[in-house]
Amino acid sequence: MSTRRKFLHKLGFASVALVAAPKLFASLPTEKTNLPIVNAPPIIISTWSHGIAANEDGMKILNSGGKALDAVEKAVWVVEADENNHSVGLGGYPDATGRVTLDASIMDHLGNAGSVCYLEEIMHPISVARKVMEETPHVLLAGSGALDFALQKGFQRQNLLTPEMEIAWKKWAETSEYKPIVNFESHDTIGLLALDKNGHLAGSCTTSGMPFKLPGRVGDSPIIGAGLFVDGEVGAATATGMGELMMKTLGSFLIVELMRNGHSAQEACEMAVKRIWERYKNEKESRYFQVGYLALGKNGDYGAYSILPGFQYALAMNAENKLIDSDWLIKK
Repeated sequence: MSTRRKFLHKLGFASVALVAAPKLFASLPTEKTNLPIVNAPPIIISTWSHGIAANEDGMKILNSGGKALDAVEKAVWVVEADENNHSVGLGGYPDATGRVTLDASIMDHLGNAGSVCYLEEIMHPISVARKVMEETPHVLLAGSGALDFALQKGFQRQNLLTPEMEIAWKKWAETSEYKPIVNFESHDTIGLLALDKNGHLAGSCTTSGMPFKLPGRVGDSPIIGAGLFVDGEVGAATATGMGELMMKTLGSFLIVELMRNGHSAQEACEMAVKRIWERYKNEKESRYFQVGYLALGKNGDYGAYSILPGFQYALAMNAENKLIDSDWLIKK
């Protein structure tokens, strides 16, 4: 009798499981792998006006039949090496102690990823991130460990604090007032997404972070899923702005998942921005909260959206490379 009761008890649970299974599996994300072509590749989309020059170099690679991964790496070299750009690489704003520390990440269509954070004295952190992806079993290296790795791989040390930025830091140090404002007044981060002629996606993201940040601060750019995410079956997304907000919500990952479930790239960007604003709009410093997202689908669909006005992105496709003002949420 006891054995029979146990059998019926198990059978009851199995019956419940069978009834519940359709609902359970219906709630799981659905793959959108056979998407209709919206725009034919190659396509590059990147953040801010400095994306124009980056796109040009990236499109040279894509137009010659090159890989999206090579394009997203070499394209952002332009900005990393520009000492007149004060938010990425050489000439970037230092932290509160006068040290220039860099963050970067890169990801390909197969889900491989590499990143570095709090890296000093290396002008092209994006290339160190690619080395992490391709030549280590890890995803993220930080600080002195990232620097040691870069030197082992042949990268050269370089003083990244330019005379102009040293003067700016000393002037700031007179009051040491920290306001994390990120918008057209203070361009930050270049995030760049590419779709090559083979239909492969890749993305990169590189920054020197917030001007005069606390020593040790790391933003969203090197965090896979926050500053950058690529799924070769669906799409890619990247972020710019106040990194803490993207890290709390994993917005780039969220956007790709929304695209996976049938939303357009534009809809996904808008939904991710609205989620941030609804969750954090009542915080004391919310008037400074700027976040901008870009998305690029495997089918050539693209989107952009931000919390506040001022976010711009560069779009290269169909023999054009133009700067576009993104739509935004708070229209007051």
